[in-house]
Amino acid sequence: MADDKEVIEALANEKRLFEPSLEFVKKANTASSALYEEAARDHEGFWARQARELVSWFTPWDRILDWNLPFAKWFVGGRLNISYNCLDRHVESGHGDRVAIHWEGEPGDKRTITYFELLDQVKRFANVLRDLGVSEGDRVNIYLPMIPEAAVAMLACTRIGAAHSVVFGGFSSQALADRINDASAKVLVTADGGWRRGEVFPLKSQADEALENTPSIEKVVVVRRGGNDVSMKPGRDHWYHELMEEASSDCPPTPLDSEHLMFLLYTSGTTGKPKGIMHTTGGYLTHVTYTFKYVFDIKPETDVFWCSADVGWVTGHSYIVYGPLANGATQVMYEGVPNYPGNDRFWEIIERYKVTIFYTAPTAIRTFMKWGSEEPAKHDLTSLRMIGSVGEPINPEAWMWYREHIGGNQCPIIDTWWQTETGGVMISPLPGVTATKPGSATFPIPGVAAELVDDAGKRVERGGGYLTLTKPWPGMLRGIWGDQKRYQETYWSRFAGRYFAGDGAKLDDDGYLWLLGRVDDVMNVSGHRISTTEVESALVSHPNVAESAVVGANDATTGQAIVAFVTLRGGSNVSEKDLRDHVAKEIGPIAKPKTIYFTPDLPKTRSGKIMRRLLRDVAEGRNLGDTTTLADASVVDELRKKATAAPNED
Repeated sequence: MADDKEVIEALANEKRLFEPSLEFVKKANTASSALYEEAARDHEGFWARQARELVSWFTPWDRILDWNLPFAKWFVGGRLNISYNCLDRHVESGHGDRVAIHWEGEPGDKRTITYFELLDQVKRFANVLRDLGVSEGDRVNIYLPMIPEAAVAMLACTRIGAAHSVVFGGFSSQALADRINDASAKVLVTADGGWRRGEVFPLKSQADEALENTPSIEKVVVVRRGGNDVSMKPGRDHWYHELMEEASSDCPPTPLDSEHLMFLLYTSGTTGKPKGIMHTTGGYLTHVTYTFKYVFDIKPETDVFWCSADVGWVTGHSYIVYGPLANGATQVMYEGVPNYPGNDRFWEIIERYKVTIFYTAPTAIRTFMKWGSEEPAKHDLTSLRMIGSVGEPINPEAWMWYREHIGGNQCPIIDTWWQTETGGVMISPLPGVTATKPGSATFPIPGVAAELVDDAGKRVERGGGYLTLTKPWPGMLRGIWGDQKRYQETYWSRFAGRYFAGDGAKLDDDGYLWLLGRVDDVMNVSGHRISTTEVESALVSHPNVAESAVVGANDATTGQAIVAFVTLRGGSNVSEKDLRDHVAKEIGPIAKPKTIYFTPDLPKTRSGKIMRRLLRDVAEGRNLGDTTTLADASVVDELRKKATAAPNED
């Protein structure tokens, strides 16, 4: 039985350690513990210095922080403008000719946009929004593919003080309607369609379906991208290119209060109703500008940055649009999937644009492993000097594969933990400072206070626990749109005075943090609380396994039994017994899966998240729940067929 002070057992024990190279340290933006020490001495003063040195203000603030738990106001009284910080100030300082975005469409079409050109487009579209009746404080919904116009629309909203609500282009019409109605948005910006897997997927028709039940929308702006036929409603619908041709490029940035609502971004809730996470202007910009500078060690004059996320997610907000542009960086933006027209598309892009910093998801990395190391080997990836991961815990062996085959055993890896709610990176190595361990996000960044606690809220010094944040930070959410009671209950009620959003973690003997995934995914096997992440990591550490997903299924003897779904590397073969024995050797017999299903793919959402809920349905023989958000719904049908056979057991 586990110690009753622990909530999750700490089973795996990773000893490999990688120090930053001397060459990297010499050029790093920070190469000492000075930032950690400064933040520990004066939490508020540390963040005030970041805001003062990294952000341009029209009016200085009166107070650094107004903290009335759980509500925070940062840089109270200060006034600024996001688009000015991302565009105007770089042009004014003589960098207007610097490339802001190298954009590549999935079919191969390309655009290069300088800071001067991006500023011109943002000014024009800000005037378009004003001409359509958008005023300071209004909400604008954005439902676009990964095209530069998405960034233009977002920045134009910040220029005039409208709050944007970006909806991922893969979401259904119902999901779009729900978000429009919750925010009472006035204008929708969409496109005819976008490119994915070699075909045009329609967006305008999805939007039209949503608009049948969204009375707040007055005007719709449509970007021509897919070239597919669309229906345009007279008086309501307008072509983006026609409005932009007529728009003035004279649009001074509006000075906005530091706590002015900048954007809403919706994240799923356990009740089924999405939560509209609110982020405001001054604190959010300070957080993402600071983290992009130090966590990504950005050198704007020489680096080419690529985050492979979509702007519909918070990663795209913080580390495609606002963090990179506020730092004056050059970046790559890509529209499509990583395997069109071939499995080497990402590596071809890195070689073409000489990308120096690459940031992607562990799900993508494990997919690259499945496709084989011969794909990146086709291309020259030596321009890379740093690589990173985001979105979920990364398995140690996926980390090692990433280091070897993408980073050439030279690039530091930044494994980052953060959430839609936190606004920016919270736990991560600093690449010029931190010795890294494969699979560990290492330590809270300077200015962030994180602790593990047990069920009683008592601090855990070693082993598994609940991950909590103990001090306010500038990028933190300011609440849930229209439901502050839900905000308090969701994030602040479990542990008094602590922010808790549902993730488990462990601390090893060296004080390194290891994220263990959502505590909802913890399995209770004969009284042992075991993280799905650790069992998945053990499975992926087998040389024949590319990816795995683990769930707990009801079991009359043990309470829950461990059921694993495994995807093998191309051409590999291994028995269930060998994999169970491998898990026992890696982390202990208690973690051996009772049943293992081999599958060519796992059920994932369009954003790449594994849908464990559906896997639990399969494991327990239930009717499948909603599959509309899956990238490929046929995957679960194949799994269900496999599950009809009797499970093999030792």
